[in-house]
Amino acid sequence: MSFLRSSLTQTFRAPLRTAIAQRTAVRSLATTPLRFSEHHQPLIQGDGSKPGEIASDEQQSTGLERFELMGKLQGIDVFNMEPLDASRFGTKANPIKVQSMATEQIVGCTGFPAESHEAVWLTLSIDRKQGRCPRCGNVYELEYLGTEDHH
Repeated sequence: MSFLRSSLTQTFRAPLRTAIAQRTAVRSLATTPLRFSEHHQPLIQGDGSKPGEIASDEQQSTGLERFELMGKLQGIDVFNMEPLDASRFGTKANPIKVQSMATEQIVGCTGFPAESHEAVWLTLSIDRKQGRCPRCGNVYELEYLGTEDHH
């Protein structure tokens, strides 16, 4: 009986060990080498301050903060924070355009004329370009400004 039990145990353990070994062999590791010969200071990073000085915003800002700051210095509102056109009522034939670099945009409607009801939030996307406010019927449409390969 013990011979049968040990041979069955070995029979079932061998495929299990093989399956475990095959599963770990599927994993891979990929790395990208740094390109030191082509290294340049990125445009989204300032020069920094000189030793003994306190850095200004232009010198120490990085990333999106620097992008916004450089735009303001040139007189450009890079994030277009102006409110949407509320001078007219949006219809299906002539909706209020909402420009976006994102594939999905959340829009708050406060009615027509403006502030005539509490804010109602609508989600516009490239799959569902138009949205109608359930309180006042105002129609908004997403005008996607991004690239075709938005994934």
